[in-house]
Amino acid sequence: MRTKHLLLVFGCICWVQLGLAQQKKVVFIILDGIPAQDLERVETPNLDQISSQGGYARAYTGGLKGGYSESPTISAVGYNSILTGTWANKHQVWGNGIKSPNYQYWTIFRYLREARPDAKLAIFSTWQDNRTKLLGENLPQTGHLMLDRAVDGLELDTSGYPHDNQSDYIHQIDQKVAQEAAAYLSAYGPDLTWVYLQYPDDMGHKFGRSEKLDVAIRKADAQVGLIWQAIQQRQQKGEDWQLWVTTDHGRKEPEGKGHGGQSDAEREVWIASNASGLNAHFSSGKAAHVDLLPTFFRFYNLELPEFREQELDGYPLTGPLSFTELSLEGSEHNQKLTWKAHPAQDLLKVYWSPTDHFADGGQDEYFYLGEVPSDAKQYALPPDLGKKDFFKVLVVGKYNSANTWRVSGKLQKK
Repeated sequence: MRTKHLLLVFGCICWVQLGLAQQKKVVFIILDGIPAQDLERVETPNLDQISSQGGYARAYTGGLKGGYSESPTISAVGYNSILTGTWANKHQVWGNGIKSPNYQYWTIFRYLREARPDAKLAIFSTWQDNRTKLLGENLPQTGHLMLDRAVDGLELDTSGYPHDNQSDYIHQIDQKVAQEAAAYLSAYGPDLTWVYLQYPDDMGHKFGRSEKLDVAIRKADAQVGLIWQAIQQRQQKGEDWQLWVTTDHGRKEPEGKGHGGQSDAEREVWIASNASGLNAHFSSGKAAHVDLLPTFFRFYNLELPEFREQELDGYPLTGPLSFTELSLEGSEHNQKLTWKAHPAQDLLKVYWSPTDHFADGGQDEYFYLGEVPSDAKQYALPPDLGKKDFFKVLVVGKYNSANTWRVSGKLQKK
């Protein structure tokens, strides 16, 4: 007999904060358009120092290649995957035009604001759309989210930053953004900060793999160093800071100029952090942009409302895990779930839902299918499910959960 997994009450959002300490701070920096192989061959003393305290690993973006969550390797798409912990089939940002984001998939800024109204939130960005469109500051769709500090829009100031063909003005804006971020972090210690720096991507588009790109990477590393220095000053006050630095996409081979497709080089990104307790998933080569959001939640000791957690596509990069790499394989009457088991022995519970009401502001009812030891690494779905064009599967373990979808054909933009 099917049993209902949980009772969902529309409009009820209950937050649980387990020892959520005021001194826990997160900063994440996106350095636009730096391929891993180029980063690794250029001198980056500040990123090296940060990684020496935590770690560095290659990762990926772009969702499930050829599948329902495949996402363009384009800047704004990657930013929103980091912010929401979901791929483009959910957050609905398909390009830099940011035409119709689905704000039902909350950003880390909204999650933290809802959980802690007194939290200090800040953004320092060389692209204003990050705040106005992706975060949706003060829009009714985002609950009129407001930040405490924002430095952006300088790219629109053509008198203060005259535009030139070599994009030096972008470097000057990046420098100002980094300096403002460092000063604010040092003085005020915000709880959550996003820093976005653009110049390396401009050099990649113009010159590809070249000395110009190498110089841009060194400049970006120095700007990261300003922020890292401010964080170290705050750490001396006894505050607990996590810094995450990543890029938004790779670049197309062999020139290294374009991006947007699904080649391995365009999908490959990297992540560097000072975080302690990095797990095997972080260093597996299978980590992804969407893993950052659940990692932030774990650091903040923040538990989400269950109906929101069910929609996240990532796995925490710190601490224990029950499983990772959940996948749905087979076709029609012979479908099974597979996953990678982790050392912690666990009993996984499996549920399914026939609907996607969440995307439209509703909630989905999940039905219990069964349970399976995590080290079994697979679970056969009932044959009748194979007849359905769409359904969601949710797997829940002691340490984490994950979802995957069955979609007949590739899911199209809504």
